[in-house]
Amino acid sequence: MPRFAPDLVQRFYDRSTPGFARFGQGGRTGAIRRAVWGPGVTDRVQAFHFVDHEIAEHARALATSAAPLHLVDLGCGVGGSLCYLAARLPMRGTGITLSPVQAAHARARIRAAGLADRVTCTVGDYCDLPSSIGQADLAYAIESFVHGPDPVRFFTQCRDLVRPGGRLILCDDFRGETSDPAAARALDRFRSGWHVNTLLNLDEVQAIARLAGFTLHTAMPLTPMLELGRPRDQLIKTFLALFGWLPLHRTRLGHLVGGDALQTCLRRGWLHHDLLVFARD
Repeated sequence: MPRFAPDLVQRFYDRSTPGFARFGQGGRTGAIRRAVWGPGVTDRVQAFHFVDHEIAEHARALATSAAPLHLVDLGCGVGGSLCYLAARLPMRGTGITLSPVQAAHARARIRAAGLADRVTCTVGDYCDLPSSIGQADLAYAIESFVHGPDPVRFFTQCRDLVRPGGRLILCDDFRGETSDPAAARALDRFRSGWHVNTLLNLDEVQAIARLAGFTLHTAMPLTPMLELGRPRDQLIKTFLALFGWLPLHRTRLGHLVGGDALQTCLRRGWLHHDLLVFARD
């Protein structure tokens, strides 16, 4: 049984999304995720769109005719990635999210960008995709794969979703070396604070992907490109040192506990943040 059923993940994002959108560093980019200071990035806006840029490059490589590509965002948040991609590619886009609150934000963003004729957002579960989505040339999941209750089911659904020759892209956290006893405690805090169900190492995720008809095409380590230990992170660490004995993971501050644990895991190599590109056989 998953630690966090889909309805609990939904409630987590229903409750947290307004604050993430208003106070998060992604700001107007619509990115509820981490900035990646990859090659060629010169400012914060580009850092929040680095992963989007990489997805766009893989999408362009798939374009073989004048017909628009179909891109599907598995865990689309408030639609920031879909809008970024649709503004730069001849495509139609479909987003799916568990959270009705996120879907409302995404639809408003899509309308404001003038993309409602090409981009849609629906409430649903990427482990139980509605047939109305149709087949995708490229599907991607940015920092949403870890919330899924069943990675085998995820890849099985993606096998039916992504056309042969298409691409599936995951950007998320994967387990590193965790033999240190302290790793288990930090990972548990991360799971609890961020409602995480799935933490696989790279060998495990590749094995599950192969069974579903996907082969790893490229893997890009992103951990060295992240911002770790920002002043904001240090303030949170100080706050948790004073009040961490309280059951904060059960409150609206639970994401702070999870975020602090994530920083620790990334710094010590217990987790790695990676961009994995799979080819549909």
